[in-house]
Amino acid sequence: MRKRPLIALAAGVAATGAATFAYSSLIERNLFTLRRFDVPVLEPDAEPLRILHISDLHMMPDQRRKQAWVAALAGTDPDLVVVTGDNMSDPASIPGVLRALDPFLSVPGAFVFGSNDYRGPVWANPLRYVLPGEREYVQGVDLPAEDLRAAFVDAGWSDLNNARTIIKAGGRSIELVGVDDPHVDQDDYPSVSGPISGGADLHIGVTHTPASRVLNGMASDGFTLLLAGHTHGGQVRVPGYGALTTNCDLPRSLARGLHRWPGTDAWLHVSAGLGTHPTAPIRFACRPEASVLTLIPR
Repeated sequence: MRKRPLIALAAGVAATGAATFAYSSLIERNLFTLRRFDVPVLEPDAEPLRILHISDLHMMPDQRRKQAWVAALAGTDPDLVVVTGDNMSDPASIPGVLRALDPFLSVPGAFVFGSNDYRGPVWANPLRYVLPGEREYVQGVDLPAEDLRAAFVDAGWSDLNNARTIIKAGGRSIELVGVDDPHVDQDDYPSVSGPISGGADLHIGVTHTPASRVLNGMASDGFTLLLAGHTHGGQVRVPGYGALTTNCDLPRSLARGLHRWPGTDAWLHVSAGLGTHPTAPIRFACRPEASVLTLIPR
């Protein structure tokens, strides 16, 4: 008689697990969400400026729903578009990426790459992200990063992979600095570091992976808004607990959204991104997202 309650409990747990997996893999990963934040970084009496922050598309060629949803964000009428990497998941992804981003290529824009712009993902045990200890990061096939770079640059977007520039957007002079992906040690912030330009109205730092060594350097130089992706917001979040991991040294409490970068005056926005790892296509309590950041006076 004692076995019956245990069997019923085990059956209930299994059913709950199956339902959760089905919801995460079939429903929530397609519930694309636009988030909006006000960021007080402008001078008093300055007009607001809108930034559309897109990250971690992890585009597969047949993901037409995602492509259409991103393209429709043109209705947010951004002054500046910033893309923080991991655009591709397949060598044939570029047409899909460009279908999604085509409405914005006539808008001032800037980008950095993530590791999954250079090399494709491979299957990995999801537990490797939450278990302690360092593990070798393995990547798959080469991706056409240079073709994607050329498409963005030819459209007039600024390539911020270990680069620094000043652009005009929204009637403002904006200083931008960025690094190539710290997750695969391609960042070289010292080569572009230095105090912010006094001639610019706004100063923005951009990185795919929100590694503390990069964010600390940017904030120390005076960049007041820092943009990143990579974390997927944890991808799986536990209600009441939050993200299980950030897959970098970023604290879990900062895995997504807008926060002060600790110990500085800089604001950090981490996008939870719009895609998933192709071999772990799930989202739970962490909808795929893009964000509109409305910069307002301090």
